[in-house]
Amino acid sequence: MRYSHFNRSPLVRQLAAWLPPEADTAPRQDVGERLGEWLNVADAIALHSAHQSLPAIQTRRRPGKPVDAGAAQAELQGVRATLSKAIAAPPIHPVHAADTEFAPHHQRYLDQQRRMEMAIDALRGHLRQTLAQATPRLAQLAALDAVLDQMLGGREQKLLAGVPAFLKTRFQHLRQAEPEGWPPLFEHDLQQTLRAELELRLQPVTGLVEALTQATN
Repeated sequence: MRYSHFNRSPLVRQLAAWLPPEADTAPRQDVGERLGEWLNVADAIALHSAHQSLPAIQTRRRPGKPVDAGAAQAELQGVRATLSKAIAAPPIHPVHAADTEFAPHHQRYLDQQRRMEMAIDALRGHLRQTLAQATPRLAQLAALDAVLDQMLGGREQKLLAGVPAFLKTRFQHLRQAEPEGWPPLFEHDLQQTLRAELELRLQPVTGLVEALTQATN
């Protein structure tokens, strides 16, 4: 699952590289401590209840039916390719060195985030349905993924909503450091950030596809 790797993802490393050195001196927490800050008592109870209900999923299921792991892999690659192509598309309006407004770049980033969220959420839901129809263990994984998505997805979206603020800082820095040549530099950074966020968002579905592939081999 992506949550255990969030603090080591390429997206986090890139954003951290844009911070001044003194901003990265706070003591680092391990994954368990970070996750503990995200979960309140109600979340912990819900997670415990979900874990307790997993054996029941196995006992009440019918025998699994054959599933096509290759089709799931193709779906994942198709979504990744479509979203990557959208990220690589140039802005509708050309960017000039004299431009001073960050707002168009902000809107472009938000549009890409919405596109990623819609496509990946749909794929994740479809994969859970596929796993639920396969083996009992995969059905349990699908149920647990649904609970984690409900518990942590909203918090993660709030964190990702803060990414454009880092880009705005980068935008202002590049305009000052390279007043005549900042547009291609910023475009590179914007696309690289979006690609890193895409891979972060794809981690849950990648895990589901890998579990399905291992179970069918």
